[in-house]
Amino acid sequence: MKDIDHPVVLHIHTQKGKGFTPAEENKEPFHWIMPGTITHLNESPRQVGEDYNSITKNYLLQRVSDGMPLVAINAATPGVFGFNKAFRERMGAHYVDVGIAEEHAVAMASGLAKRGAKPVFCVSSSFVQRTYDQLSQDLALNSNPATILVYGGGISGADATHLTTFDIPLISNIPNMVYLAPTCKEEYVRMLDWSMQQSKYPVAIRVPMNFVSYGTKDETDYSVLNRFKMVEKGSKVALIGVGTFFEKARDVKMFLKAQLNIDATLINPRFITGLDISLLNSLKTDHQVVVTLEDGELDGGFGEKIARFYGSSRMKVLNYGSFKEFTDKVPRDTLYAKYRLTPQLIAQDIQSVL
Repeated sequence: MKDIDHPVVLHIHTQKGKGFTPAEENKEPFHWIMPGTITHLNESPRQVGEDYNSITKNYLLQRVSDGMPLVAINAATPGVFGFNKAFRERMGAHYVDVGIAEEHAVAMASGLAKRGAKPVFCVSSSFVQRTYDQLSQDLALNSNPATILVYGGGISGADATHLTTFDIPLISNIPNMVYLAPTCKEEYVRMLDWSMQQSKYPVAIRVPMNFVSYGTKDETDYSVLNRFKMVEKGSKVALIGVGTFFEKARDVKMFLKAQLNIDATLINPRFITGLDISLLNSLKTDHQVVVTLEDGELDGGFGEKIARFYGSSRMKVLNYGSFKEFTDKVPRDTLYAKYRLTPQLIAQDIQSVL
């Protein structure tokens, strides 16, 4: 076509997996596979217990059954969330796949919410960056109460184009947005309930990386924004663990107690987009160091908000998370060591500033 001197439309029709029958017959599973998949084709699928995919699917199906005007939205990656064919058929008109168009998905969710529907857009952390303009000007500027479920957020060994460390700085600094970080199944379900019932804010929920269930129903009133939960009261050192990293904060607390005889305070913030001023001020009376741990980039993140709050006081603040950098298939343990995200290294830093 290079020598043609007039406009021409070239329409190329591709066939996924052409030449490899298993891929041709199983297009969705072969959209994204790991090395070694072909050698295990004939093995029985691994049984998976309860996880956040199954919880989310059951929740959405139940709400639709209850008569809620809910619309689940996905942008061409149903397998990431377990939205298999059976689920999609049961959802019927309550399910929309917009194709590879995350931007449109958020704009669509905003319009649906404006007219009284309850849209739930499921998106991977690595792809939510495509939606910044729509999150800001379509959704948050109009305070339309859509729900955004952000999956996979955290420090990982992914390749450079699928990093999941940037969603906290991106989402948490947009006005009117409420970004929540559940630590367990019970908090996640309670946050979903609140988001679906309220009509004041667009709400994003950072779906945890690791499945945790405490078996105790969460009774938190999330309409009271930015109220942190003091899980264990101690002194001298306060540990604030965001979402998935709450368990890491708990590990640091145990290490401090065992190795340094420090009984640290343990805090679950739950809200990424705001600060519990009352709680943070109360720490000034009997604490010297506040430590924040977040599973994402430090620059513009949650910990910097805490550091800024204490900037004019005598409180020392240590922030732990990832650096502002692109990594490419670097093992997670290597990154944790680099970012000093181990109980031993964090304890060393705390001891050095006490």
